[in-house]
Amino acid sequence: MSPSQSFLAALSLAAALTLAAPAGAQPTVEAAAGAARSADNIKAHMTFLASDLLQGREAGSVGFDIAANYVASQFAQLGLTPMGGAGSYFQKVPLVATRPMDEGRFVVTGKDGVARTLVFGDDVRLVGRPVGPSERRVTAPLVFVGYGVVAPEQGRDDYKGLDVKGKIVVLLQGAPAGYQTEERAYYANRDNKRAQAAAHGAVGVISICLPGEARCPKVGEAKRTWQSWSMTWRRADGTPNDVAPETPSLGMLGPEGADKLFVGAKKTLDEVAKAADKPKADPPRFALVTTLDVTLHTESQDIVSENVAGLLEGSDPKLKDEVVVLSAHLDHIGVTPPVKGDSINNGALDNAAGVATTLEVARTFVESGQRPRRSILFLTVTGEEKGLLGAQYFARNPTLGARPIVANVDLDMPILFYDFTDVIAFGSDRSGIGPAVRRAAGRMGVALSPDPMPEEGLFTRSDHFRFVEVGVPAVFLMTGFANGGEEKFRGFLAGCYHHPCDDLSQPIDYAAGAKFARLNYEITRELADGDTRPLWVKGDFFGTKFAPPTMIADH
Repeated sequence: MSPSQSFLAALSLAAALTLAAPAGAQPTVEAAAGAARSADNIKAHMTFLASDLLQGREAGSVGFDIAANYVASQFAQLGLTPMGGAGSYFQKVPLVATRPMDEGRFVVTGKDGVARTLVFGDDVRLVGRPVGPSERRVTAPLVFVGYGVVAPEQGRDDYKGLDVKGKIVVLLQGAPAGYQTEERAYYANRDNKRAQAAAHGAVGVISICLPGEARCPKVGEAKRTWQSWSMTWRRADGTPNDVAPETPSLGMLGPEGADKLFVGAKKTLDEVAKAADKPKADPPRFALVTTLDVTLHTESQDIVSENVAGLLEGSDPKLKDEVVVLSAHLDHIGVTPPVKGDSINNGALDNAAGVATTLEVARTFVESGQRPRRSILFLTVTGEEKGLLGAQYFARNPTLGARPIVANVDLDMPILFYDFTDVIAFGSDRSGIGPAVRRAAGRMGVALSPDPMPEEGLFTRSDHFRFVEVGVPAVFLMTGFANGGEEKFRGFLAGCYHHPCDDLSQPIDYAAGAKFARLNYEITRELADGDTRPLWVKGDFFGTKFAPPTMIADH
């Protein structure tokens, strides 16, 4: 984008920005110049972070370390206080990385004694490689448990009447479509399902991806990335953090592979799928008559990656001890086998765009001339692509001393191909964050829309969820589907998401990036300057599940 194009694009943005400006604000031309500067800043940050030099910023890689040092240098230039630990911007995150040494062996044996091998890449995909011994063999009967959901508030227990102790559970990916979108995402989460399987005594989990599933990996994609490193963080005693170490995810099966599990069963896979597609989404659950023999060989290594944290001290003598965290993940998926000759996954939108937004919000606060009443921690985290690891580690090991975290605003993969006119504010209406988001969006002339893709389970797939899990109210903004956004968003997911073409050659609208930064600034400003900290709405699903009573409103 040339300087003249930047300025013209900023003129349209200036009108929105002046809505947020105080009375007596400078004329539109000056506002446009400020918006153009913001767009140029976003472009500059993304240009560096998404360059080939950084080799896709995989957690634990040299490229990621370069990115982390870049962010730290930006924090230092802004005068933010180092808050990573030991006077540094860096919080060291100890990780254990695991990857398969071969394609694994999956053999299904029916009651007729016939053994059928599941074909890697066609029938079965490797997912969530287990941490543990270099060779893991699991041989056990199979039990189909529907979605594998236990939801007391919905009156649902997919394990009721089934004996899965010492057996491998077979479950459908996802969760019932009738659930509220964010609660559906919680019950669809793989770790939550695995924890339930472990609680019932299962020794392994196989998930089934039915035809049409939004998150069903393509065969070619499964073959391209199967040797990528999976990770978890290490506890203080050196053991891996794992919700169910003795109940590993063994693999994901497409319809062809799943058919082999259902040979001789009382219901066919097709009958199960049709029942799952009905309004109650309550397919029959039963023991299968097949046994699965799985052998997996893995290699592991201990590594260290880093979160980067900088604090802007609040101005209020009392409220400055409360902290609002603005977070974005710095990592991407690194280098993989090539697609059209390109093997570097630059991660321009995912998530150089979110990190650039974080840096621009930090600059706006510092240069505003008005310090926030509460303190704000600007945090870029590692290992999001490996399971929200850096955010989880920070949420459980905060570097803030006794200062409580009162809210989290998360920035992840804004689709900056168009002038968005609406956003989806995941989680906002579950707490006092909601009114702040509505006021900020109103000042910007941006509408708030419901989740248009509940099947994607986005609420549990970004770093804000790790703060929710420790009881902190949080919000995550997604650029919306209005003004051509649906075509752009779905096109990105179907095309360049987690592929090398998510690079700077895409038609990125940096003025939209400036607008996204301003909106997140307005939200964070509201939360930092409010008289009271945001509390969970009384009776809210996540507040009830995770927050202490002191963080829940009494009305």
